[in-house]
Amino acid sequence: SMPSEILIKIFSYLDAVSLLCVGCVNKHFYHLANDNGIWLKIYSSCFQTKKTVWTRSSEQTETLFLGCAALHDKKPGYWKNEYIFKEIAAVKTRVMQLVKRVHPYTGLPYKNKEAMKACGLSWIIVLKDKKGKEHITEKANLLFKDTSVTILWYSTSWPCLDILSTLKLFGVTPLLPNQSRPPIKNGPRRRSLIAEYHLANLTESSVAVGADKLVQLFSLNPGLLVGLWKEKNEIAFIMASLHYHQLLERSTLGSATVPYALPPSKPVLDDVDPEYGLHDYDLHLDMHGGSCTYMCGTFKSLFCRKGDIENGYLKLTVVSLKDDTKHVPLIGTVGLSWETDVFKGNVKGCYVMDVTLLDETRKPFWCFSAPVCMELSSKASSLYDYMGPIYTTDYADSEGRVCIELVWLEETKEYFIVNLVLYISTKKVNSWYGTNY
Repeated sequence: SMPSEILIKIFSYLDAVSLLCVGCVNKHFYHLANDNGIWLKIYSSCFQTKKTVWTRSSEQTETLFLGCAALHDKKPGYWKNEYIFKEIAAVKTRVMQLVKRVHPYTGLPYKNKEAMKACGLSWIIVLKDKKGKEHITEKANLLFKDTSVTILWYSTSWPCLDILSTLKLFGVTPLLPNQSRPPIKNGPRRRSLIAEYHLANLTESSVAVGADKLVQLFSLNPGLLVGLWKEKNEIAFIMASLHYHQLLERSTLGSATVPYALPPSKPVLDDVDPEYGLHDYDLHLDMHGGSCTYMCGTFKSLFCRKGDIENGYLKLTVVSLKDDTKHVPLIGTVGLSWETDVFKGNVKGCYVMDVTLLDETRKPFWCFSAPVCMELSSKASSLYDYMGPIYTTDYADSEGRVCIELVWLEETKEYFIVNLVLYISTKKVNSWYGTNY
């Protein structure tokens, strides 16, 4: 019942984010919150170039003239849209400046973490049950590594696993990021769908990674780990591993229903020949289990010959059994750390593996971050220097495979990587270079 003139006067004291929130109350508030006079004031204070005027009277005349022309010639909501578009453009410019400098070893921007903070990026999961009801979980712990970010969600009110159908992972950015204060939880935000996972028959359809006394871990591609309480078979926590490569695009450019699709790769002018094979590739490998890093290193000048192309894959040998000078030790006892509000633990024999493969132009060629496990092999070590049980780690997706062999040395209580091989799909190589392997 309050007059519109008084409401507009009240709205004129609000900042941009609060004004957008008020516009969501009802249709009447929406039209009032679109008032060009309010938004022109906000726009002018942020973007309009101010000229120095020496006399007070001329300053007042100039402001009045600009204000009248700008208000009467524009449709309602014009200056709101102009302000939003300019704010978004300013954030994009700031982010592009942060990601411009690239690390020589990883081929990724130096300041990924700062860029994510600049655009206010966060991640949420939406659990959907079989009746269509959605359960949103936002609170998360973040762990930043050299080439990836690990996100851990836990809650005391997870819905029952038996009634769940899908899980959606979203990147969330505020419509108007503000560096001086944290984003408002219920403020205007944009969701970008990163991935969708099917949870029906989770324990049968996913890969069992490991277990401790309290939880069992199950992995779903790409990069999702679900921890279930052993006794109740209910969700204890959910962990996502996201590689920095194209993470900003995937987390900001998709829609709430359609995930971001990578643009088609353009053929690179190069001397790659099926007779010659791939050459001069670099691998950056990070193996970690939460706060602990077990191995982080770069392997340079990888290549494959024509004879290494077999069954639709190109073979890149990183660490060979025959060359013990390149065998790599892991630091510490390998395990994946987890926690909830009440409990915490460490599942032995599994970890997060971050792979960043760079081509000869030092551009990221194949990248992923995923939870993996070590399995005891039935074969015995044939190496004189490493007399101990052999463990294997295998990972595969649509673009390639990673096969690792490790030997456990009881005397020194450490693992050694004695064999590490990458298998790259010929389809991936053909689409990247425009060749025909």
